Order: sequence, then C-alpha cells, then structure tokens
Amino acid sequence: MAENLLLLYDRPFEPCFLPKGLGKKSFKVPPHLMPERYQAIPESVVNDIGHEYVNDKINVKDISFPDSVQFREILAFPRQSGFSLFIPKHREIAGNLIQIFRGMVSIDDLLAIAVYTRDRVNPYLFNYALSVALIHRPDTQHLELPAFIQSFPYKFLDGRALQKASEEISVVPDEYKIPIEVPLTYTATGLEEEQRLAYFREDIGVNSHHWHWHLVYPHSGNEANKDRRGELFFYMHQQIIARYNFERFSNNLNRVIPWSDWHTPIKEAYFPKLDSQVAARVWPARMENQQIRNINRDNISATIGELIQWNSRIADGIDSGEVRTKTGFMKLTEDSGIDVLGNMVEASVLSPNQDYYGDLHNMGHVFISLAHDPDFRYLEDAGIMSDTATAMRDPVFYRWHGHIDEVFQRYKATLNAYTKDQMDFKGININAVSVQATDGEKNNFYTFWQKSSIQLSGGLDFRKWGSVYARFTHLQHQPFTYNITVTNNSDKERMGTCRIFLAPRQDERKVDFVFRDQRKMFIELDRFTVTLKQGSNTINRLSSDSSVTIPFDKTFKNYNEANPPAQSALSDYCRCGWPNHMLIPKGTVGGLHCQLFVMISDYEIDKVGETTSGECKDAMSYCGVKDQKYPDKRAMGYPFDRPSNYQTLQTFLTSNMIVQNCKILFRDQVVE
Repeated sequence: MAENLLLLYDRPFEPCFLPKGLGKKSFKVPPHLMPERYQAIPESVVNDIGHEYVNDKINVKDISFPDSVQFREILAFPRQSGFSLFIPKHREIAGNLIQIFRGMVSIDDLLAIAVYTRDRVNPYLFNYALSVALIHRPDTQHLELPAFIQSFPYKFLDGRALQKASEEISVVPDEYKIPIEVPLTYTATGLEEEQRLAYFREDIGVNSHHWHWHLVYPHSGNEANKDRRGELFFYMHQQIIARYNFERFSNNLNRVIPWSDWHTPIKEAYFPKLDSQVAARVWPARMENQQIRNINRDNISATIGELIQWNSRIADGIDSGEVRTKTGFMKLTEDSGIDVLGNMVEASVLSPNQDYYGDLHNMGHVFISLAHDPDFRYLEDAGIMSDTATAMRDPVFYRWHGHIDEVFQRYKATLNAYTKDQMDFKGININAVSVQATDGEKNNFYTFWQKSSIQLSGGLDFRKWGSVYARFTHLQHQPFTYNITVTNNSDKERMGTCRIFLAPRQDERKVDFVFRDQRKMFIELDRFTVTLKQGSNTINRLSSDSSVTIPFDKTFKNYNEANPPAQSALSDYCRCGWPNHMLIPKGTVGGLHCQLFVMISDYEIDKVGETTSGECKDAMSYCGVKDQKYPDKRAMGYPFDRPSNYQTLQTFLTSNMIVQNCKILFRDQVVE
C-alpha cells in the first residue's frame, strides 16, 4: 500500500525496523537491506527490538539496487553532516536521488529502495528527495505528507522545548501529559529592534510555506519544468518582502534595506537557538557586522568576485533586453522575460546559461550561511540561511531577497507602463467595497495572538512512543467578508477576475505614499473569477476562501491514533500556500492605516484556456494549480508589477477599480 511510504517520515534518525506510525507498525527488513551495524546482530533479535506494541509488520521486498556512480555518491554523502539545497553539489545529489525514486516501477520497489537509502543517507536529504518524488509520481501524488515540523521539530523549536517534550513523552503517563509551551519570542530581548519581527520570521507556518514551495518547485529534473516557474519564483518572494515590510510598519520600523554591497558587513546579528540533531550541534550564530568571505569548503570554491560578476552579467542582460544562451541570444520579451530572468537568478535547471549567469540567489544564501567559517577551519556547519526550512528566521534573508527583488524590478522598469485601456474593463464599474470582520466595525481588520498545538512525537527519535504536543503562540486575524457592489453596463453577461490587494497608506514618515513606492507594498489577498449579470451585482467573499492561503489544518496537519497518516483525497501539492493565520499583517493597537484595492479585469483576456476547477487550486496565487498552466494570463502582481506614470493611487484608478481606506487594529491579547 502506498500509504506505508508515509511511515518513513516518522522518527527520521531511527532505523526502519523500529516501530513507526505511533508505534503500531514496523517494517520487516531483509538483513542485507539493513545498515551494516545491524547486519551484525541476529535477524530475530533486530526484528524484536521495541516491538511490544506493534500490531502490523510490513514486508519489504528484496530487490537489487542501481550500480552507478550517482547512487554510490548518494550513499557516500555523510549521514551526520549538513545538507543544503543552495549548495550546487548537494542539489545534484538530491536530484539524482529523486530520479531514482521516481524511476522505481512499482510501489513495492519504491518502498524497498526508500528503506535501503533512508537509514544510510542524510535524513534531511532523504526527506526532501522522497517528498519531491511522492508529490510528482502519478501513483503517490494522492498522499498527504506529515507536516515537516513533525519529522524535524528541531528546525522550528528551540532545544529547551524539545528537551521538555522528550521528558514528557518518556516519563509522564499519557493521562497527565501537558503541552510544552513555546515562548512567542526566545531568540533575543527587546534590546534588539529586529526582535519585534520575530513572530513573523520565526512563525512555523511561514517557514513551512517556504520549505514546501521549494518541494513543489525543485531546482532540477522534470519536476522543475512547470509553467511560469521562474516568474513564480520572483512573485512569491516579492510578496514575502512586501509582507515583511508591512509587518515592519506594524512595529514602527523602516522598510528593509536591500543588501547589495557585499564588501560591507552585515549589520544584523542572529542567534537561532536551534539544536541541529543531524550533526548533534547547535546551529551557528552570526555576530553583528560579520562579513562574507571567499569560500573553500563543502566542494565549493567560490569568491565574492563571482557574485559580483554574475550580478553584473544579469544586469547587462536586463539593460540590453537580451540574454546569452549556450548557442546564441534570447530576447527578454514582455510576455516571458520575467520567467527567463527568474530561472536565471535562481539558477534552476531552466536557466538559459547557468555557466555564464552563475548561481546568484543560491550562492548568496551560501555565502551568508558560511560567513562564520568559510574555510571549515573550525569544523562548523552552515547557518540557518543554508536551509529552506529555516532561512526566513534570519533578518538578513529579507535584506538578501530585497536585493534579489531589485534585480527583478530593474527588468520591470524596462517595460512600458500599463495604459488606462490595458487596465480598463469597458462597461464594468465598481461602486463600493467594504470589509466586515466578525464582531467588528466595518472596514477594520482585527488581529490578535492565538495559541495552537502540534504533535511532536513523530520527530522525537529514540524515545518512548506516545503523544506529546508543543503549544505555540502565533498571529491570527478575525475572519472577515469582502462586500463588493458592481454595475455591469454592457449589453450582456460578463465574466471577470476579481483582484484584491492591501497596502499601507503611509510610509515610514507617516506621509501618504507616492504611487511609485506604494505599488511595491501591495500584498495580494485574493483573486477569483466572478460572473456579472447585466445591471447591479453584489459580491460577497469570505477571507477563508483566499487564493493565497491554505487553511490552518493543512499547515499543521496533526496525526494521532484517531487520524493516522494515510492517503488523502488531495495531493500534498495542496499544502504549498501561505498560512491563513498570516494573511493579514499585525497592524497596531491604534490602527495601522491601509488601503484596500479591488479590481475586476476582463476574464476573456485573463483566461488561459484551462479551468481552475482541478485539484489544488486553494493557493493558486503563490503556487499555481497542480498539473495545469498558471491560471491567469496576466503578469503576476498585475496591475502593480510595473512602474507607472501616475503619482498617486487615486489617479491610477479606472472605473473597474476602487480603493477603500481601512485600518488594521491589533489586540495585544492571547486567545486559547
């Protein structure tokens, strides 16, 4: 059964023959598939270790394995070392393992080779490769993977919380167990102003989103070749920067300053307070004013000069309107230029010429993550910027991606501004829009703190089986409804795309934004298709239906004895979206002034010839739709993706657009 593959995510450091699935199942592993350490122990002894509660033993097929340089290289990757998708050699090894998993003819063959590799290779490498394979194999893409935190809680929670969880699960009887309380902030005090943003940077759902997006959109292999992948890389990260700046305004901080002079020190320090079980060490910190230096370690020999050269070559390509391929030149057209550029900057397998344009985005992560030990003289592992599951915790992530966004904005500045005719929808007039929160005043958003729990037992290796929960505090908002009134003055029923964005009304100086700056601050809240009959129309839309987010239970899928890992009606692809609890920025106690923008564009121009009625369309804005083209022909971020000749948002508007002033009110209280 395919769902048995999900048991391989349980307790990733424990051998496969130990109990899995809340201790109720185990794998009966042929002796030669076991790691060498356990082959020396009699099979009868091994298969009885810890099995007093096992109800079901799963036979693992005895098969032969690939005899190739690539497979030997995978097995040679140190189990206890760090693994990073940003390091080219690591990406290559992960890509090879993915292809091996995808190439297995049957589920039984896949299970056998997965069991064999799981206990021999780096657990994080294994989890990533198996996850990508399961999401993309036709016979396994229906499976719903456990939440990543349930396999690797140490990537999200500090060591003290995990130590308490280990004690609770090992010592305390089930009927007396209590959740382990995780402080809202624990990485610094109020003396560090960046700590005001810790609730955003260290949010479990936010970091899970970043990890999951890179599962759905891996760097290499056929899995990377998705519609408008490069543009989506640009847009998803641009929206993260816009959201982060919104949160900074909510905490009386200026917009993030992009980090582009790589010979200057990084002002911000970061002490992650995370224990890395992979290497049995603490994730290294970065001190204040640390500088990046040339790297000579981990099969990497790279210089800062290469970063500068790659950046310069990309800028030259943007300015000239064409980029080098391996055989000639390619125009950066209005329709596809941003997609080509996104693949170049991320250096995915779709880059037109990776040899020439290099590995700017990924190696920037690597240089920062190794600033403390670039030549491995101290035998230190990379910092959290090396990991897609932890990178967003670090303040410098936003400074680095601020620069990456500058590269994309340089290209956008080469395009003609949208004309009124390109934005108008003749005959369609939006008359009014309002938002109504539950138990609140009209045109106010309300945010607060909420406590939630997540099961940890699947990631606490070599402990007694049983349930144990971490209880953490996160931002939340009151559910709300958009109410939009529209008049269709045309001579027939029309279909449109409703686009909803939100931006701060004022800048850091408390002065109303000029449009050239405000357009980059708009965060997308929703996008959906509407049918407009002739005459008056009323549109009501729930915030929980957002095309940007996934529901809370998809972000934090808890497995327990009543709800074990099993096949789902939906693919794990469906969990790619932004967490719903972070849809609305925090705001302020007095109310952060913002502007809600609504536009209805012409669906006949927007449509791509495919419906969005298929699987996994919940968070299509950031993640696309599974096995389909991106469901919107317009540029991602339209109509704010290009510079404009208009000075204010009000003068930018056409009759099919409207703006409503509103406030985000933060209630500094915790809801259980």
